[in-house]
Amino acid sequence: MTTEPIFPPLLKGQAVTGKIDPFEKAVSLATLGCDAGTIVYNIRQQYMRAAFIFAPEITLEKACAMMIACGVGYSNALGALAPPEVAVHLDWHGDILVNGATCGGIKMAASHSDPAAMPEWLVVGLTVPLFPADDEGGFTPNQTTLFQEGCAEVDPVTLIESWARHTLVWINRWDDEGPAPLHAEWRSKAHDMGEEISTALQGTEIKGTFLGIDEDFGMLIRTGEATQVKPISALLRNGDIS
Repeated sequence: MTTEPIFPPLLKGQAVTGKIDPFEKAVSLATLGCDAGTIVYNIRQQYMRAAFIFAPEITLEKACAMMIACGVGYSNALGALAPPEVAVHLDWHGDILVNGATCGGIKMAASHSDPAAMPEWLVVGLTVPLFPADDEGGFTPNQTTLFQEGCAEVDPVTLIESWARHTLVWINRWDDEGPAPLHAEWRSKAHDMGEEISTALQGTEIKGTFLGIDEDFGMLIRTGEATQVKPISALLRNGDIS
């Protein structure tokens, strides 16, 4: 666990230690002008956390596709390293599910929250619980860790390296081929699609059927006879990066 990850040539890693949150650190670095392609990470006994810094040259709404790419990249990485019976799914709101239980998640922040303007930076954070945190009271029944799901042999350093490689592949495909391939891959791993869900939309809790995602990865929700869209930029954590 002390070995440093080796990232693809276009990326570079920056380790943080102790209880430093890589997501908060990455936001701080991005604000100061850190290079895009930096992955800040913290690997501890109980969890692995990482954050990917981007410098998009498109509108924020379209740039938020990086959250989808990072989620798909992680699901591909864990799928390649975990035992074949382990099932990985992605919740639109950012949760990662392993064998049906929440096992970490993805979140993002940007330099501003205007979906029509180009951001100076975008940060996507990944949290993966490795072992149960007994000193924090353990996990609830609908939460799990990689150890509890039979992934004790998955090395976190190898996992973060694989996540970076798979994510970079999807970013390149998205850049070269448009959103369709990433869209299709995410749908194949989507949690609760076709099910009744509850979510906040413009400050109001709504209930409806999760139909899928639009071209910009917004959530499509059917409520009665109408279909509403929750834009993916609504998931930005600019006001609460904890």
